[in-house]
Amino acid sequence: MTNRKFYLANNIKLAVKLNLDGAYIPSFNNDCIPFRFNRNKFRVIGSAHNLKEISEKRKQKIDMLFISPLFKIDKKKNFLGPVKFNILSKYFNKQTIALGGINKQNLNIINKINCYGFASISYIEKSKLNGYRFNKKKDWKISKSLSSR
Repeated sequence: MTNRKFYLANNIKLAVKLNLDGAYIPSFNNDCIPFRFNRNKFRVIGSAHNLKEISEKRKQKIDMLFISPLFKIDKKKNFLGPVKFNILSKYFNKQTIALGGINKQNLNIINKINCYGFASISYIEKSKLNGYRFNKKKDWKISKSLSSR
């Protein structure tokens, strides 16, 4: 038996119908979330990059939030940094996951910020974590919280 969770992106009704663990609502989705389902075990997670998006996710009653990018990444010129991340995390006032630009050099900062855990794709792919090297072509790009409070 595994402790892995299965979340469907952007389709709560289908996730409920398929009896999945939850649904992921990306930052660009501002739709109202129907609450006509049992939320005891079903979780809705989301992502946000700024205060406006976090306000929207609070209205959607998201259970857990990915906030990004914490550190500099190639795709964007701006990043939050630890101070802004902490401000946004406290504003959300629920579990947050740090995402974006996490690597071996800045990993120690994760313990100093207000987050439930962190997620990373490139760091896990480039590192040998637990003796296993991820292969983009063969393996899922799933990253789980490696650090939790």
